[in-house]
Amino acid sequence: MAKLNLILILAVLASGVVLVHSAYESRRLFAERDKAKAEGLRLAADAERLAAERHAQATNLRVEQVARERLGMRVISPAVVASGVAQ
Repeated sequence: MAKLNLILILAVLASGVVLVHSAYESRRLFAERDKAKAEGLRLAADAERLAAERHAQATNLRVEQVARERLGMRVISPAVVASGVAQ
């Protein structure tokens, strides 16, 4: 009888340890999932912001401004075209 009680006590202790470990792992995974969700939302917001910035950079006015300022390009006039053809 004492042997049976000892076996039952060990079984209860083992199941308690497994239960505590399972609860800890569940909380850890839940917290990790929340972090992943937050990271996903942050990345989605960044993607939207970058798409808006790309759209703003691709407007005709912005392209012309960059061409004038950075590349030193200028609007062509008929006089420039005529003198270039004559050469």
